[in-house]
Amino acid sequence: MESLQALKQRLTEIDDLRRATAVLSWDQTTYMPPAGGTARGRQMATLSRLAHETFIDAETGRLLDLVARETESLPYDSDEASLVRVTRRRYDRDRRIPASLVSEIEENAALSYQAWTTARPANDFERMRPYLERTLDLSRRAADCSPGYDHIMDPLIDTHDHGMKASDVRQLFHALRARLEPLVQAIASRPQLDDSPLRKTIPLETQLRFGLEVIRAFGFDFTRGRQDMTRHPFMTRFAHGDVRITTRSRDNDVTDSLFSTLHECGHALYEMGFDPSFEGTPLAGGSSSGVHESQSRLWENLVGRSRGFWEHFLPRMQAIFGRDLDTVSVDAFYRAINRVERSLIRTDADEATYNLHVMLRFDLELDLLEGKLAVRDLAKAWRERFQASMGVAVPDDANGVLQDVHWYHGLIGGQFQGYTLGNILSAQFFATAVQARREIPDDIRRGSFGGLHDWLKENIYRHGSKFTPAELTKRVTGNDLSIEPYMAYLEGKYRPLYGLS
Repeated sequence: MESLQALKQRLTEIDDLRRATAVLSWDQTTYMPPAGGTARGRQMATLSRLAHETFIDAETGRLLDLVARETESLPYDSDEASLVRVTRRRYDRDRRIPASLVSEIEENAALSYQAWTTARPANDFERMRPYLERTLDLSRRAADCSPGYDHIMDPLIDTHDHGMKASDVRQLFHALRARLEPLVQAIASRPQLDDSPLRKTIPLETQLRFGLEVIRAFGFDFTRGRQDMTRHPFMTRFAHGDVRITTRSRDNDVTDSLFSTLHECGHALYEMGFDPSFEGTPLAGGSSSGVHESQSRLWENLVGRSRGFWEHFLPRMQAIFGRDLDTVSVDAFYRAINRVERSLIRTDADEATYNLHVMLRFDLELDLLEGKLAVRDLAKAWRERFQASMGVAVPDDANGVLQDVHWYHGLIGGQFQGYTLGNILSAQFFATAVQARREIPDDIRRGSFGGLHDWLKENIYRHGSKFTPAELTKRVTGNDLSIEPYMAYLEGKYRPLYGLS
């Protein structure tokens, strides 16, 4: 199929431009000197514009039409038919977005991020206000490129979690909140778990060494990946053979760097697991934001916060960290890492309260996009709603509205729901994996993760973005997205820990 090869070549050239932009973004968040922000924004805007213009060009459409005719008899799940289907969906969507808008969004994101790196430590929301007001305007303009939506956030959500609308997310969040809030309230009525085993001062190099040892056991391939430090951890993929993760650390928490590493490793394992033949095409990507997040949360929480995991790894941590942890038992450590506490920071939140953070942000985004809330009032609204929802007073904007990088390095709307979708799917996928391979819990106790990793590669990773999140969930679990496995997991963990009936 000459037209198929021509299409792949064109898509690969477009992907090269996008991956070059990703390299520049990774550098900005890891090693770039602060004064480089303005030029970096311009460079990333130029590359993004060129990639977008090439992708939406009529030649891409012509090749898609030719390949569609050549592959129309192939099965729906064939690689060729899937490439046409996924690329056509993105082509039709992106053609509605002017290249000039893509350039504006990219440049604003780079400049806004650079400002945020100093504004957050300085607790200076006013400095970020002009950037955020521009981001809100750009978000609305991006949404308006897709006519006929029911809610202005629908096109933004669909970009990240195809097939979902704001109404779907609201309904899901309503059902989940009704189950989560009573659990959190019940936990709050019980004596608090002791987290003093975590409050040790361990050198950063030692923490990083242990984290790398763990993800090597998970299956992270260091010939194809590396880890670096950043302010807000993330994963990025430049090629099949180059997948990067980042982490952070805190002096008073021996697991902060570790769980960040496990989380980003989950993303990386997914990206490393795509069929290599997808390289350079839209198939070399996750099914959705929520499915991607399910893999990071699965490895971080369902594996990394399990008792079985620590039966194997606590002795190893004690050997590496030294006498500071020598007297800590597995039971004490397991209880410490699963302490539930209404806290300020989403990325530090325990599994029981985490989604309440996400819901707060989602509701604020809805109000911003609908025009019910002005950016100038956002910090105040954050403090008031957080106090009402979590019962915790927000002492400053650094621990409030400035804490998450997302609004300061992208658009407003469409991203945060993916975190909760990921939590829900992580439990649904893990339960299915254990049902298929009953030995997985015992393997985890032995520090063996090949069985779980192989199952995920076979059932989720290798498919890349061939299937929509709804299709993939049904294909893997036999059921639609459901909060039941997730709530069963949370109840099964936290009721015994806190002595709840």
